[in-house]
Amino acid sequence: MNVPNLTIDQLRVLVTIRDAGSFSAAGRSLGRVQSAISQTVKALEDAHGVALFDRSKHKPTLTAVGEVLVEQARTVLASADRFAAIAAGTHNGLEPSLSLAIDPLVPTAPLIDSLRALQETFPDLPVSFSTEGVNGAERRLRDGSASLAFCPLLPSVPADLTVYPIMELRLTPVVAPKHPLARLRRKLGRADLEAHVQLVLSSGPGAEGPSYGVISPRVWRFVDLGRRLDFLLAGFGWCKMPPYLVAPYLESRRLVELEIADEYAAPTRPLPVYAAHVRDRHLGLGGRWLLDDLRKRLAK
Repeated sequence: MNVPNLTIDQLRVLVTIRDAGSFSAAGRSLGRVQSAISQTVKALEDAHGVALFDRSKHKPTLTAVGEVLVEQARTVLASADRFAAIAAGTHNGLEPSLSLAIDPLVPTAPLIDSLRALQETFPDLPVSFSTEGVNGAERRLRDGSASLAFCPLLPSVPADLTVYPIMELRLTPVVAPKHPLARLRRKLGRADLEAHVQLVLSSGPGAEGPSYGVISPRVWRFVDLGRRLDFLLAGFGWCKMPPYLVAPYLESRRLVELEIADEYAAPTRPLPVYAAHVRDRHLGLGGRWLLDDLRKRLAK
């Protein structure tokens, strides 16, 4: 099937007629004489064998097929404008797209604010976003499906990544108030913790990585924090959670904080969180802007 050539100009003329209300008004909007507008529409109609306008009345009006094709023309014009914007942005150092991956422990509130600001600053930058299980964000960097990740890096920072410290998390050991650990009402040792189910964040299926901070031989594994929180509140086990997530539950006494005596069993040192990218894949203008904005927000 041979499809006659379309031009962006023809489609723009068609949409402008619809928006301006008439051929003459479209001519004024586009800075052209009315006859040039009419010739463009006639060429479009002849090329495709359709009547876009009903000319039986004093004022030409769109036909039913004309109304449909005007909306199709809008879609094509929007894509063409986006094409031009992405090309121009890339020429000025803006990456053609920005893909982000975030570890489940990293708080999303400041990142949401930075992403909103990024979209306002670079409205034509395509951004994709994914939340990952433990080690998932790091894996996405290496397989090329993410250009920037926000995650802890344990046990140490890999040599092939460039990292920027953005915050520290001091995880809180918690349990439901009716759990046996909460009823002990004393400082807990390793033996106490080992006797009960530990609710552990892990990688997705088929991507099991090393486990850090796992004490109990009895573990239930979760990919996302939300589902782990559900089981924690239901009293199925204990775990360490980000304070920003459990604070309201501690206040309402739906969770209680555990006091652990064994520093090795539950370290109190903060967990560093990084923004990271593969060392030989440099961030573009959008990625650098997002990182700078996020760090400023977190500093406040």
